Amino acid sequence: MTTHRKLFGTDGVRGVANQEPITSETALKLGRALAHMFRDSTGRHRRILIGKDTRLSGYMLETAIESGICSMGVDVWLVGPLPTPAIAFLTRSMRADAGVVISASHNPFQDNGIKFFSRDGFKLDDQTERRIEAMVSDESEVGMHRARADDIGKAKRIDDALGRYLVFLKSCLPRSVAFDGLKVAIDCANGAAYKVGPEVLEELGAEVVAIAADPDGTNINLNCGATHLDAIRETVAREHANVGIALDGDGDRVMLIDERGEVFDGDDVMALLGRKLAAQGRLSHNAVVATVMSNFGLELALRDAGVRLIRTEVGDPAVAREMRLNSYNLGGEQSGHVIFMDYSTTGDGMISALMVLAQMAESGRTLGELRAMRRVPQILENVRVRNRTPIAEMPDVQRIIADAERRLAGAGRLLVRYSGTEMLARVMVEGEDAAQIKTLAQEISAAIQKHAGTP
Repeated sequence: MTTHRKLFGTDGVRGVANQEPITSETALKLGRALAHMFRDSTGRHRRILIGKDTRLSGYMLETAIESGICSMGVDVWLVGPLPTPAIAFLTRSMRADAGVVISASHNPFQDNGIKFFSRDGFKLDDQTERRIEAMVSDESEVGMHRARADDIGKAKRIDDALGRYLVFLKSCLPRSVAFDGLKVAIDCANGAAYKVGPEVLEELGAEVVAIAADPDGTNINLNCGATHLDAIRETVAREHANVGIALDGDGDRVMLIDERGEVFDGDDVMALLGRKLAAQGRLSHNAVVATVMSNFGLELALRDAGVRLIRTEVGDPAVAREMRLNSYNLGGEQSGHVIFMDYSTTGDGMISALMVLAQMAESGRTLGELRAMRRVPQILENVRVRNRTPIAEMPDVQRIIADAERRLAGAGRLLVRYSGTEMLARVMVEGEDAAQIKTLAQEISAAIQKHAGTP
């Protein structure tokens, strides 16, 4: 028996390709464990769908996972390179028992990842992930249930998967909406949306200028996409485009560029569409879900329209959990993951872009004119610490934080938290008075430094 180690992070299994845990050997074990989780004692053949982005290592991992699943008597449907939200959609619509995405999102091509969706299109719950981890660590249970020679699973390619997803994307908009007269630049990040992004825009009538739409296995996210906006900004200016769309490598997030070259991020999308849906009576519970990192300007813009902002911890899985738990239908992150639960179970960069473009087409206004929030100044201080002493155990720090909150008096916001990956305390203060928030951030940081900082 091998030593058990934690495989799953906040968003599946991640690492450098061909190094543990992103190896053929571990991928095969993950495929076996996933298939075993979904075996049917009644004898009905189960089906698991596998999609990927454009990374070179995707071929290796796809083949290994496919082999593991088939060895357990479960069939595989292969859909090739498609955005992560497309895999979630196809898993649901094709009645697969689970979905697999091979992608490391916005990371460089050397990295890769494996994440699973349940049959309803949501990420597997923590308990199921722990069971899969245990089966990968100790294969005795899975080994006893390998398929007989006459019951090994089959694999086939689904040739019309992209077409199915295209039809779905268009169905998210009213039939009356068309993008005739709009010139749209799109940066596909040389990733999973390199075909579907330009095609859906063209089918809706837009004049499309596509960049970073020629993947070669190693250029995914390379100086392009949602985390590198210079290329799309330059394209919008050069082509005199009405709007720019920048997706990330797996297509689940988007950043937009307006006609003046200014960024329109996830907070901007939630402000615009949260207010719009509320005005139409279509915003569930009159609330939007965002993380603690969303700008206070979003909160003010929504409050002005009578909409509540509910905050979660960092990460789109936390947003999705809150949305499912309380039936909210709009939520997301500043970084461009926006979830429209009426249509999709996960962030979908193209749905977000299409919703915003629909507002431009229907109103006849530019993206800059549609901007619904004003960003509040923000100060972020990082304090290097020797240990993560709970803030509740530092009375002086608590007192200074309480005093700062009184001084902001509802016209600002502060957040003090420890980094999950580095020995840092992060102090973030937002407010209208730039000098005041800088002073408050420095006071809190100094107090933390005194109690827990490095010598």
